[in-house]
Amino acid sequence: MGKFIRIYLVPGAVFQSIIVGGGYGTGREIIEYFTRLGPHGGLLALLVAGAVFALVLSLTFEIGRRFKAYDHRAFFQILLGKGWFVYELIGFFMLMLIFAVLIAAATGVLKDGFGLPAWIGLVIVFGLVGMLEFFGRDAVMRVLAFWSLVLYGVFFTFLVQIFDAIPQEIATAFAIGGVEPGWAISGFQYAMYNLTAVPVILYVARDFETRKHAFSAGVIAAGIAIVPAVIFHVAFSGAEASALVAEIPVYEMMNTYSMGFLTIAFAVMLFGTLIETGAGILQGVNERIDSQLNDYHRRPLSKWGHTGVAMGFMGLALAIASVGIIDLIAKGYGTMAWGFFAVYFVPLMTVGVWKLAQPEVPS
Repeated sequence: MGKFIRIYLVPGAVFQSIIVGGGYGTGREIIEYFTRLGPHGGLLALLVAGAVFALVLSLTFEIGRRFKAYDHRAFFQILLGKGWFVYELIGFFMLMLIFAVLIAAATGVLKDGFGLPAWIGLVIVFGLVGMLEFFGRDAVMRVLAFWSLVLYGVFFTFLVQIFDAIPQEIATAFAIGGVEPGWAISGFQYAMYNLTAVPVILYVARDFETRKHAFSAGVIAAGIAIVPAVIFHVAFSGAEASALVAEIPVYEMMNTYSMGFLTIAFAVMLFGTLIETGAGILQGVNERIDSQLNDYHRRPLSKWGHTGVAMGFMGLALAIASVGIIDLIAKGYGTMAWGFFAVYFVPLMTVGVWKLAQPEVPS
């Protein structure tokens, strides 16, 4: 993988991959945080989310590069000192919430798209995530980068098909407009809960050599991540009410407008995306465990050890998945967002910025 790609494109692909499953893979999240605010209100909220993405990603990547903090434990020791563990306490519950959404969505996709029972979906999810963790960081990054291209191809095809199916409805919605109150808070909340996993993927910062690398990668990653959300919001602005209340609205729209092969392609893409979201986050968890083992002068976990950690996390999240996607997203994500605002965003914008302002000592 070329240096340019690893520095400027892979971080964005990895970030997009970890937020798609919990951030907009089903479309449910876009309705909850953007479309319900009206066509124009949703766009304003997306602008807020994109700006926060760019700011936080850039600063986080630069702290990771400058202090060689390539896992979330090392990162929060810089920001919170002895209180670094607070992130992990809140982060554990957020990871469980994300994986619960992933499991519920992935099994739902296989059931609705291919008629497969839930237990088969679970076997496939656990098996593929476990396999990626077994092969390690390089395999995870390569798969995430490749699948990001697949994701973009399907999303843009979906947008073209939607404009062909309901052009007048979308045009009318944006002509009438509409800005519901709370768009700034909603966009900020959306950014907060999606950014919570950024310290977990700091392994992408290992190739950064300069501040320009870190900041450029952060801005590009924000753009890569926010474009699909814009696509979904535009499509949902002209959608029928039945799609807006569905657990997987994108899938509902494809069935409603008889998109044929794209429905199958989307099901495959979404299922694969849910898998890579889990794998990308769990790779960060394994990196953190290996870092602490190294501090104790112990050998890192074996490939089977990494796989076991992944299976353990997925198993704990399985019980939570029974709550349902709509309730998990509407109630759980917003609540957790404010917890991470306190332990991540505020320290990053104060302690983090102050430390980055100090003269850099050549290594």
